[in-house]
Amino acid sequence: MRRFGQHRRSHSLATATAAALIALAVPACTAASGDGRGPGAAPTGPAAPTGQTPGTAAEAAPSPTPSYPLSSAPRTIPAVREHTPARGPGWKPVPGARVVVPAANSAALADEGRLLAGELRLGFTDTAAARPGDVELALAAPDSGPAESYTLTVKDGRARVTGPDQAGVFYGTRTLKQAVKAAGSAPEGTVRDAPAKPQRGLNLDTARKNYTADWIEARLREMADLKLNQLGLHFSDDQAFRIQSDTHPEIVSTPHLTKAEVRRINELAARLHIAVVPEIDSPGHLGAVLRAHPDLQLRDVQGRAVKGAVDISNPAAARLVDELLREYLPLFPGTTWHLGADEYQALVYRDPQASFPKLAQAARQRYGPSATVQDLATGWLNDRAGVVRPAGRVPKAWNDGVFAGGVARPAQDIQVEYWTGRESGARPPVSYLAEGRKVVNLNDEYLYYVLGQPNQFTYPTGRRIYEEWTPLVLRGTTPVPARYGPQVLGARLAVWSDLAGAQTQAQVADGIRLPLAALSQKVWDARPPQQPWAGFKALADRLQPPGA
Repeated sequence: MRRFGQHRRSHSLATATAAALIALAVPACTAASGDGRGPGAAPTGPAAPTGQTPGTAAEAAPSPTPSYPLSSAPRTIPAVREHTPARGPGWKPVPGARVVVPAANSAALADEGRLLAGELRLGFTDTAAARPGDVELALAAPDSGPAESYTLTVKDGRARVTGPDQAGVFYGTRTLKQAVKAAGSAPEGTVRDAPAKPQRGLNLDTARKNYTADWIEARLREMADLKLNQLGLHFSDDQAFRIQSDTHPEIVSTPHLTKAEVRRINELAARLHIAVVPEIDSPGHLGAVLRAHPDLQLRDVQGRAVKGAVDISNPAAARLVDELLREYLPLFPGTTWHLGADEYQALVYRDPQASFPKLAQAARQRYGPSATVQDLATGWLNDRAGVVRPAGRVPKAWNDGVFAGGVARPAQDIQVEYWTGRESGARPPVSYLAEGRKVVNLNDEYLYYVLGQPNQFTYPTGRRIYEEWTPLVLRGTTPVPARYGPQVLGARLAVWSDLAGAQTQAQVADGIRLPLAALSQKVWDARPPQQPWAGFKALADRLQPPGA
């Protein structure tokens, strides 16, 4: 930074000296100067002396070369990770400018091109060559950079975005869009950018509070501009089951999303390079299913029903959940699937074997004389992973459903979604990482937006996330050792609808606006932010005003 400052001061001195010499030589002219001018501003030129007409000798005097200050990085959220400054006018939308996609890339990038053209009010073509004033989008060689990376070059009055994949090019268009919205133009120079983490997003509890399809689509558009790429949908819980089912319509709550609405959500998400991760939580949190199927209810040795828990020794319970998984697999074409597995209440009893002798017996029959109820729960998780895995889905589970020790071991490919900062006795995150597991951060200290703030939860703030949290802070406020960084795949802000009426949809959207923006910064670039919070918030308010 100091070198850039010295360069800028030296350039200003040289420009001032040149201006003074020109002023002496041509007293009636105003010398060009780059002082105070941002990218995209036209340089000033010499004014004709009063009373002089075109074609006179004085007009033929040489004009000073246009001079521009060294550019600064575009102002975006998340901030770009690398910008090579240059001198020039930058790029801004002008009448007649177009977004141009080469014909060879049309099938891959036409959607991205048309979206940007609509946002910036430009023309679009995939049949003509780029010309001055245009924006060109193109795929680079697949090995030209990491996944989701891009290069944005602003030079000679044009902007060009390239990347090794569609997502990278799309993120380059988000940078260009934000730069224009923040400052009116994109600065001269070259941006080279890529995310620090592959999973970045929002988790939404639609089971306990119904969210409309339009509201979810608005969040997808907001996420896309922040370069977030994952939306988790927790649509089944004790309170409700919120997506239309053809195999088990008796479990579906009113209101709910229709399959047509879910397809629309998935189609928009795909165009915005966001993966929708569905979650049918089991074997706990199945109260909505159990209301229609009370015969599957888990009961303790005294016959008392265990809230939300199915009897995992009953084959009918497994058949019902697997039928739902197989029904919804084609509806959600993403690459990951969340199996839940958290808070199975049989395991919070002091002696699960004595309290649930039927489960203990089933565990011994399957895994041998030393097996316990925990082993049976692990077997349940592995069996559900075995349903989604052949369909090409990577299974996920909450950390408190992935156990250590025991006879049965959770499958190694199950991604651990870590949240339990407040749970007494919960395994610390390092224990999962030391096993070689991949972990996603949903730290309930920073990333849990729990409606109504029950159980001493408080709404997360963008400032806390921005100033204190990093992806390595998986539990509480203490980071895990940096050597585990590659195993931490990313993070999601989680909206939980415990007290559904505590906020309206509009209030939720406004409440998560700044936390989502701060999260996007920290998962895109794990380094400490360059900008103080006040500046970041001001930029966020400019790019997406409250209530927008």
